[in-house]
Amino acid sequence: MLCHHCGSSLLLALPEDVFAIVTQSLSPRDICNLGSCCQSLYALASSDKIWFTQCDLMGVVPPRDLVEWRKGVASYKALYRFLVSVQPLLGIWVHQNPELGNVVYVMFGFISVVGCRIIPQELGPLGIEDGPILWAPVFEIIADSDGSATFFLHGREGENDYLYPGSLKPVDRTCNVLLLEVEPMQQRSGGKLVHSKSFAHYFEEESSRKISRPDSELSRSQRVVGRNAAPVPFSRLAFGDRRKLIEIVTSQIRLKLPDPANALIFPCLRGDEESFDQDMALLCDRRLLLIQLCKLGGGCIDQKGDPELYPDPTQLELSEIRNSLDRSSGFRSSLNSNDGRAQWTKRKTLGGYFRDGLKQILGKSSSIYGKSEIWRSSCSSNDNKHAQLHEFLQSGDMVALTLHASTLKLSSYRAWPSMHDSRFALYKLPLRAPKSGQEYAGLWGGTFGWPPGRPTTDKPGKALFFFLLSYEESQGQQLLIATKILEGTHYVLHPNGSAVFIVNVDEPSLEPFPWASDGDSLPVDVKHAFVGEGIANGYGFRYPGSKPGSLFVIQGGLLAFIWKESRVVLTLQRLNLTELLKKGERVPALPPIANFSYLTKSYSNVFVGFSNTSTCLSSPRFEIIRPYVNEYAVFSSLFLVLFWLVVG
Repeated sequence: MLCHHCGSSLLLALPEDVFAIVTQSLSPRDICNLGSCCQSLYALASSDKIWFTQCDLMGVVPPRDLVEWRKGVASYKALYRFLVSVQPLLGIWVHQNPELGNVVYVMFGFISVVGCRIIPQELGPLGIEDGPILWAPVFEIIADSDGSATFFLHGREGENDYLYPGSLKPVDRTCNVLLLEVEPMQQRSGGKLVHSKSFAHYFEEESSRKISRPDSELSRSQRVVGRNAAPVPFSRLAFGDRRKLIEIVTSQIRLKLPDPANALIFPCLRGDEESFDQDMALLCDRRLLLIQLCKLGGGCIDQKGDPELYPDPTQLELSEIRNSLDRSSGFRSSLNSNDGRAQWTKRKTLGGYFRDGLKQILGKSSSIYGKSEIWRSSCSSNDNKHAQLHEFLQSGDMVALTLHASTLKLSSYRAWPSMHDSRFALYKLPLRAPKSGQEYAGLWGGTFGWPPGRPTTDKPGKALFFFLLSYEESQGQQLLIATKILEGTHYVLHPNGSAVFIVNVDEPSLEPFPWASDGDSLPVDVKHAFVGEGIANGYGFRYPGSKPGSLFVIQGGLLAFIWKESRVVLTLQRLNLTELLKKGERVPALPPIANFSYLTKSYSNVFVGFSNTSTCLSSPRFEIIRPYVNEYAVFSSLFLVLFWLVVG
């Protein structure tokens, strides 16, 4: 009798609700291991009640939304698989450019994750809490019925909004960089991965010289595409190659949705139940439409009439890549080493003549053949530094847009990460939750002036600022640092990553608060005050220009930093970006590449009134002016040498 109730029989005898409570103490791995013991335990461990409990324990989606999301997936286990895969993406992502601020907040939408950019802006007459915050969509990741994820990049071309479907690479649990990349892969047909032999000898054909080196310069092993060949990472390509590939892929895979299907990407905050239900119905229809477009290639069926062969809009054949590269003469010549070498030897700039003259003055000869040797050495060093385009493309017969959440070793200063100028990337801010001894950590926002919040009649529009407040130990003292991440002025005053003020929380301030009441004529109750310093000229503490001040902690959750001499006040309040975005107002996005990562150095607001031209394609910092700087250096050197010869 006792043996009958031992082992798995004891667990199977428990009611399902009780077993769900028991599994709260188990990890998902333990539950899966338990289900592998026998068929009966597998059925019990796969029940919806068990995995609803696991989804709820994650604490990232309210239980009410979990019940609503279950209608769009096969099971709570599939929903849990999606939540776990995208949870590391949640948070605040930034980029150095433009200097006014490039803040992308990633949050849950409807069975999805959405990335929204907060637009640099001025406060409206209703203030932060009640006024609509302007935002633009950047990307979204939608869950399929089995819990798999599909990536969509947002962008605007001309007067139309588009979606650019792609794939999501496995997300690192500690990811701190989001990379927009292109990845070669094998062609998918009927839901299976197959290899197209038509591309096996592609790089041996004469016509392939336009996107690869000549066959005479390739070894035999390089000309044969082996199955076991290690794929070349996208990051090893030169910046121009990476930019051009992303540009070509996005131009070919874009999808235009009907206006009603593109109006809502997450549920808004509604005051009545009926409006909320309408939003959920629209979001459900939109999600099904996106999944159908991805599976059916936008509704385009193969001309052969085979219902199992649909073009995949997330993938692009290499033949289309070749045709696009052929139409780009500049890109083609950069990939054809013979043509590039011939054109280089024929081209001679004004700076080259001055350099030759300078060498003749110094008794050094210069010839075209000498330049060719220099060119060869520089090319060999570049070949070692960057991978060739043909090496990258030979690992597959299709290419697809991908989102890669990776973990990189990044240095930081005042909680602001160091960023690369030539990567299409977003960088995650280390947002810390408040805890004992660090009560003010987190995201804060506000404006200059008192009373806080709403604009006044003499100043109808106040610039909105976002700050990341973090703690740092220095010489045995605990410092509270306010790092600027968004600025709503017309032209930047404080560069991105500037520490607008630094406060010593171990040193109380004896300065009195200048105002006795707030905007509602209520008395001001100051709880704490700390000594600190704030920016005086907008260049942060890496440069001189800080002035003494005090940080006041005011009852009601407000912070106010006041510069001692000028009496300028910066008032802050803690922000909940999820609620602000759900009450916000959507504005048009940038073109797709710039919409994800804006690499061009800029000190103005590029996210409003953006000119949709070819110049929107991002380039490395100062890439355009660098040739002129080099020529200027040549002229300066020549002038100094001539001056030395004359004087000497």
